[in-house]
Amino acid sequence: MASITDILKQARPRERTVMVCIRGDLAGEAERLTAELARTSEDWEPADLTEEHPGRELAAQLKTVREQIKAAEVPFLLRYIGDRAYSDLLAAHPSDKDTELFNSDTFPRALIAASCVDPVMSEDQAADLFEVITQGQIKALFDAAWDVHNSADVVPFSLAASALLAGLGGER
Repeated sequence: MASITDILKQARPRERTVMVCIRGDLAGEAERLTAELARTSEDWEPADLTEEHPGRELAAQLKTVREQIKAAEVPFLLRYIGDRAYSDLLAAHPSDKDTELFNSDTFPRALIAASCVDPVMSEDQAADLFEVITQGQIKALFDAAWDVHNSADVVPFSLAASALLAGLGGER
């Protein structure tokens, strides 16, 4: 049986990485190209068998934009800040409503800033980031920060990994 001293020597805080595309303009361009490709594919009828589908060029452009989006993704590493620091952070952002645990206007920014270890950021810098990324991306960051502080699951189940291993004849 291991002692608490041995356990503490091995313990590491929970971490989670969120990829955030910092080029929202590219996401908009991908949406535009996707819609144009769908419209072209529905409407196009070749005049003869040698005519090339106009969607071919759109598909190539969409592939390029998707590659640019992938290159514009930045990893944000969030880490558990510890029980005392987390409790202090919650106490510093109380809700004025009895039904909420924290102030939903200030706590998400504070938790993300406190939890993000790479890149390190202040609350003001988190606020600046929130001005250029989408609400969905802010939610993804907050959900990850919340998860590293509140989730009891150590290893989330992966259906994709299980299916792949089963299909390859590996472990289930």
